[in-house]
Amino acid sequence: MSLLSTLEPVAEKTFAADPVDHTGVTVRQAKLGDAVHIFDLVNSLSHDGTLLRRNYAEICENVRDFAVAESAEGEFLGCGALHLYGPHLSEVRSIVVKPEAKGQGAGGKLLRALLHEADYQGVTCVSLFTRIPEFFDHFGFRVVDRTTLPDKIYKDCQTCPRLYACDEVAMVLGALPRIAVLGPSLIPQPELVKLQTSVIPLHRH
Repeated sequence: MSLLSTLEPVAEKTFAADPVDHTGVTVRQAKLGDAVHIFDLVNSLSHDGTLLRRNYAEICENVRDFAVAESAEGEFLGCGALHLYGPHLSEVRSIVVKPEAKGQGAGGKLLRALLHEADYQGVTCVSLFTRIPEFFDHFGFRVVDRTTLPDKIYKDCQTCPRLYACDEVAMVLGALPRIAVLGPSLIPQPELVKLQTSVIPLHRH
């Protein structure tokens, strides 16, 4: 089943092409030349914990994960990234729009582009952590317990200074993963992925 087919009917409409787009905002895959703009924008919101700080080298290494929004004149307006953990899980990260570009629909277009990429990759669940869950409600995301996303915990949360004082809400679109490929495990990672997509239940002891 397609990830996008799990959306509620009202959310499905948000993925349809707008009859007329008066904003001129477009979304494309990021290039290395965008890395400095992504670095500046993401880290401008890292001081208060809104976003995790990313160093420039890390952004360059992962620039292909990013999509960028730009105006009709080619001005950088915002960015967002899709991190792939495996077929069982991906995460929308660092989705942010410049303050002066808010209200132009750039955030929604970025999210749609990332969701379509997740669907193209065959991912069964898209996750995110946010302080504005009402925005993502419109796209079919639902609130879940953060402990249902152990890959995220192993990758970021356990080293985050806000680990025990997190004010973000975990949300997902699609089926919650039944496995994790990060962290301690006695099962080889390829076998974990097979368990996720098979009918064989993962027995817990």
